Amino acid sequence: MKNLFYVFLLVAAVFVSCKKQDKTAAAAASDSTAVAADTSKLPGLPVPNTIMSEAYVKNLTTTVYGWAWPLINIHNRVEAFRSLSEPIYGEGVLPLAPPNHLCMLTDYVQPQERAVACPNQNVVYGLAPLDLDQGPVVVQVPDFGDRFWVYQVCDQRTDGFASLGKMYGTKPGFYLLASKDWKGTVPDGITAVFRSTTSRGIVIPRVFQTDDPADKKAVQPLINQIGLYPLSEYNGKAKTTEWAKTKSTPPAAKGEKAETQWVKPEVFFEQLADILKEVPPMKGEEGFYAQIHALLDAVKKDPKLKAAGTNAAIEAEKNYVTPLFQFQNVGYPIKYNWTTQRNGAQFGYDYLTRLSCAKANIFVNKPNETRYFYQDRDENGARLNGSNKYTVTFASGEIPPVKGFWSLTLYNEDHFFAPNSLNRYSLGTKNKNLKKNADGSLTLYVQSTPPSEDKMSNWLPAPNAVFSLYIRCYWPEDVVLKDGWNPPAVVKI
Repeated sequence: MKNLFYVFLLVAAVFVSCKKQDKTAAAAASDSTAVAADTSKLPGLPVPNTIMSEAYVKNLTTTVYGWAWPLINIHNRVEAFRSLSEPIYGEGVLPLAPPNHLCMLTDYVQPQERAVACPNQNVVYGLAPLDLDQGPVVVQVPDFGDRFWVYQVCDQRTDGFASLGKMYGTKPGFYLLASKDWKGTVPDGITAVFRSTTSRGIVIPRVFQTDDPADKKAVQPLINQIGLYPLSEYNGKAKTTEWAKTKSTPPAAKGEKAETQWVKPEVFFEQLADILKEVPPMKGEEGFYAQIHALLDAVKKDPKLKAAGTNAAIEAEKNYVTPLFQFQNVGYPIKYNWTTQRNGAQFGYDYLTRLSCAKANIFVNKPNETRYFYQDRDENGARLNGSNKYTVTFASGEIPPVKGFWSLTLYNEDHFFAPNSLNRYSLGTKNKNLKKNADGSLTLYVQSTPPSEDKMSNWLPAPNAVFSLYIRCYWPEDVVLKDGWNPPAVVKI
């Protein structure tokens, strides 16, 4: 079966004056402000035509490949959507839209989805690819009332450059996303402007809903008021879209197991030059960019060096990037074999954490929006496997401290949902029937076979194979942000 990347490219054949407040995401801007590389002021740059050995090319390629991998990932996602003429549901499950337009789901993402690893069945998702070289885009925010919501807005580095969500006290209205160089006039009615240091990016609205059918019905009018479109289509009036009427492409004949391969090392050098043009260096990266340009110049002139570099990229994908898919290699370790990171979408110069998150679970939110905890092992360090039974017990008063919501999600070895008889893939705030123990603690049962009837509401079904667990804390309390709270051990029983 053609993978989803090619599916997206084929979809188009199926469906034919007042300056406002200019906000930049303060936390990210200090790290992500791009500066033009004035190489004339940099000392000791590579001298043109310097001889490079194959060993040098291989080593430098490995470093550059890891740095560029998340940037190429975003580049290829945006390019894949260019062939679309309108928002659609790819294979009936994926929200897809042309650049600078949005597509919203109307319910939880389905298990067949394979475009983004680690999906979340606590929110209704949307997705919009950005190409701000085409001009600014308007983002509509409806009145969500007391419901939790957040719009992830990330640049090509996967760093967030906007603050839109309940935790920010964002008011309903219109907001503008623009490139750092855009000098147009902000029209009346725009509440704030957020500027990106890269032209390409991704916007992912998330709106919380429970499993209650009544709540799923209640969220529909809100979802229909979420919008994203070019500034040229803005008229000061909110647009409404009945997303339930969105067209779909046919389901795939046979589903893929792993995530779509968005980065292909075989064509790494063909894409790298474009990445350097699309993503300006951050302050302090000018020398690194000069090294990359020297590498590109060398492999362009010498086929043997290009072959050596391409082989190094293939090896880097296998030996450097692929191991980062395992949660035990993401971020830093905390108690009971959990791992976490506290700079999601604010990676800055932390190339390793940006890469590991992009490989294992791309599109993480900023920490104050969501804190993530990852688990591959039980309390004794053994790999989680559905041939065993486990419990996760939150002591009384130790349920994840959040102002939004929390969840414990189970993923199979490919970081997607493992189909089960209950169609249940996570437990948490959305589940109103969780039963606490007599002492006020909460025990969740993670196993492949059903527990006794009195424990069924707290059962998180597992496949009879290796799996991983994942805790999300949306709008976490300060104790979570400051590493003062730790998830409980995963206990084999």
